[in-house]
Amino acid sequence: MVSTYAIMPAAGHGRRMGAVQPKQYLEICGKPILIWTVQALISHPHIAGMVLVVPAGDEVFVQSLLKEHQIRGHIRVVAGGLTRQASVAAGLSALPDDCDVVLVHDGARPLVSSEVIERVAKAARFGAVTAAWPIHETVKRVVDAVVVQTVDRSQLWSVQTPQGFPRDLLERAHAAGGDGEEATDDCALVERLGETVRVVLGAPENIKITTPADLSFLKRWLSAEETTPSESDIENECPRMGIGYDVHRLTPERPLILGGVEIPFELGLLGHSDADVLTHACIDALLGAAGWGDIGQHFPDNDPLYAGASSLGLLRQVVSKLHQRHLYIGGVDAIVIAEKPRLAKYIPMMRARLAEAMDVPSAKVNVKATTNEGLGFLGRQEGIAAQAVAWLEGSKRRR
Repeated sequence: MVSTYAIMPAAGHGRRMGAVQPKQYLEICGKPILIWTVQALISHPHIAGMVLVVPAGDEVFVQSLLKEHQIRGHIRVVAGGLTRQASVAAGLSALPDDCDVVLVHDGARPLVSSEVIERVAKAARFGAVTAAWPIHETVKRVVDAVVVQTVDRSQLWSVQTPQGFPRDLLERAHAAGGDGEEATDDCALVERLGETVRVVLGAPENIKITTPADLSFLKRWLSAEETTPSESDIENECPRMGIGYDVHRLTPERPLILGGVEIPFELGLLGHSDADVLTHACIDALLGAAGWGDIGQHFPDNDPLYAGASSLGLLRQVVSKLHQRHLYIGGVDAIVIAEKPRLAKYIPMMRARLAEAMDVPSAKVNVKATTNEGLGFLGRQEGIAAQAVAWLEGSKRRR
């Protein structure tokens, strides 16, 4: 049987967070970030044990945290180095002899899901692998505050952790990379050997907590989980229904985006994100069905993290969280209310984009468009509104 261990580098000081203490010790919803992350890994059935790499001198303190929060499992706490690469190397040297596969996971990524860990652990038996998430935003190369190139994002992925490796491969990579340029992750060291690194799907919420905005996101996410029903309660209550409504003002010099599709029109919708009113209504309907409040609670319009954000990206985050709680989309029916432009020819693309973000077949997403017959602010073409109804099913009904 393959024995898989985790190395968790947590020896950094998190200067970008602006806090006095290292960010991994900041307490969120009753626990330090580090404890949330350790729990996610050590509780997974594929993980036989862990080497936790902390700042030199903090070993006893971290052991006391593990005891205080009743963390059980085979965990060895060791001192790290001055760099992430040195800390992972210290973790490698502390692994037991029977370890076959190694997962390296950042101590500041507490929202890693069981599904992501499993995907990486299974793939790592056959070679180097990393969790990653496709980039959906437009990417530009900038020099001296001037755009010099719009980058083709179709092949760009944002790399996450865990990253997994056969033990001997990771040891060879670190041995060869010890005298070279500092690597930003362990896959980079493996790439230098000429070895293939494969990618498995991560999750949009699996962010590294680096800035105060990330910390705010983590607080909202964990607070929502505390009020989430248990899996058995969910299955007993399914199907669950929710409704969503949103409206945005039309304004010049903004793109008009509906259901993730940019519509040619002289006016666009005003908003903090991309103002995709159709996708916002769908998000609200899904959140309502789950009993998780509304879109403003999860993605506040005064949070700079979401300035210009892709609404489809926000939708993907909600769907990922639904799946973690064993909730699956049974169907969505939505309607856009707009005098202009005519939307009929764009509806198939809207359905396809929404279905992809919701991880369901297009047949489960219906989109309609109508006018307001010239009445009210919608009739005067001052804005566009959307409504949606969504229903969720428990895991036993997913298929």
